[in-house]
Amino acid sequence: MTAEPGTTERLSFLDRFLTLWIFLAMALGVLIGYFFTYQVARFNELFSVGSTNVPIAIGLILMMYPPLAKVRYEGLGDVFRNWKVLGLSLLQNWIIGPILMFALAILFLRGYPEYMTGLILIGLARCIAMVIVWNELAKGDTEYAAGLVAFNSIFQVLFYSVYAYVFITVLPTWFGLEGAAVHITIGEIAKSVFIYLGIPFLAGFFTRLILVRLKGKEWYHVKFIPKISPITLAALLFTIVVMFSLKGEYIIKLPLDVVRIAIPLLIYFVVMFLVSFLMGRAAGANYKQTATLSFTAASNNFELAIAVAVAVFGIASGQAFAAVIGPLVEVPVMIGLVNVSFWLKKKLFADK
Repeated sequence: MTAEPGTTERLSFLDRFLTLWIFLAMALGVLIGYFFTYQVARFNELFSVGSTNVPIAIGLILMMYPPLAKVRYEGLGDVFRNWKVLGLSLLQNWIIGPILMFALAILFLRGYPEYMTGLILIGLARCIAMVIVWNELAKGDTEYAAGLVAFNSIFQVLFYSVYAYVFITVLPTWFGLEGAAVHITIGEIAKSVFIYLGIPFLAGFFTRLILVRLKGKEWYHVKFIPKISPITLAALLFTIVVMFSLKGEYIIKLPLDVVRIAIPLLIYFVVMFLVSFLMGRAAGANYKQTATLSFTAASNNFELAIAVAVAVFGIASGQAFAAVIGPLVEVPVMIGLVNVSFWLKKKLFADK
């Protein structure tokens, strides 16, 4: 992470070299997965409930708890009253994003139908988890992030099944490709949303509600929040190590397949972020709102995509492999885009 001018000296050692730690965590995870393949597979088997990997779920919940504890929930009403920002988010997440990922999938992976389907699943799963962290690192608006994530969660529960049917079963046949049947219930999606958003959201909400009443706002923001903030980065690094270890063997043994899937993903993340950033600026949103809109639009709910791919096609399927490559590409790209966000702030919001 590159800090804004004048803040570097106030960053902790972990914060200052965050990009390095993330790449080291990725490398460590891959090496563990490659040299201890059986042990990792056994670990995953023992600590999974259905398609949910418990250590990853715990890491994600802990990672999101501090940012959600910082949210001034009394201000969320203003977020939902801003129809311009909500409309932009709806357009970016539920029209532009899925169509762009679908186009990239059939353009780059039409000869690899399983990978193509996995990529489309990622594009349909709008981010409700790690975007909280990227937004936090980029100094986005925490209230807007919480509001937009909640907004996306509702749409995800209601429409993911419908989108999966249209984009995976119907639309590929229009381009001479074979469609795949995807059966995923609203209940299964709601469970995923509750695990990765509901639990940390409720924890953050009640922490603020109780401690502000007991100790006051000043103590809460000056004393308590700085104490819990390091949990986010520690949990992020832990999650990355576990996540990368699960597919470390495949990453090393099938490097060309990883690259083949990574190229359209890289294009997607960068294009979605830049387009969303420019849309936010053109709509008159301030930097914090624009950064939040951009990271919300560019990120994806890889937990849901992986869960659906595993549940429908199996853990050894090409669809599941492609879904796992999603976060492997997203994590370093989003860290890079945090730096891009600060650069764009100087260029586009110098007068703000």
